[in-house]
Amino acid sequence: MEAHHVAALRDLLATTPWLDRTDELARALRHTRDPGGLMLIGTPEEEPWHLTAHLADESRYAGLPQLSPTLVRWDPPPNAPGHLRIGLDRLSQARRGETLFVVSPEAEAPVPLLERVDDARRTGATVLALDQGDPELASLAHDAISIDPATAPVSFDGAQHLVSTAAGHPVERLRQSGLRARLSRFLDVVSGPRVPD
Repeated sequence: MEAHHVAALRDLLATTPWLDRTDELARALRHTRDPGGLMLIGTPEEEPWHLTAHLADESRYAGLPQLSPTLVRWDPPPNAPGHLRIGLDRLSQARRGETLFVVSPEAEAPVPLLERVDDARRTGATVLALDQGDPELASLAHDAISIDPATAPVSFDGAQHLVSTAAGHPVERLRQSGLRARLSRFLDVVSGPRVPD
């Protein structure tokens, strides 16, 4: 999804609570203290590669090194590059000031994932989640967004884009970068400068 598509999606959701929820989750991601302290984990069947790449981009563009994510993998191949070889042992080293962001596209997160999330929370990590309505995962998370495919006005993929974009930009800037802001600037040009009374 390109930046203009994300801006259009934000405009469509501007009058709903969804935009505020994704912005809140994004702000929580920014509270990670140190580079490497933001850990992303998915399910054994689906790792959050796409979201990891977007957060890495946002980290670079915004100059926010704490947003540079660490992809935690269930079974990384031993010959993978170093940044793609980080396994579940990383979660046992989680500590206060770090964030575990769980991305589960399944209705029910697998039990091994829930156990590891619980362990990371007990060692002091902040747990955030983006899921498809799993009450157990939501109960372990400090903050979570559940996307019900039947009722949510945004897809699971769309929610990931909203969160990653908001994480790299101040909310105020995002709120002024959409269609409304462009229309406002256009009207200013068409109507000319305001004449004082």
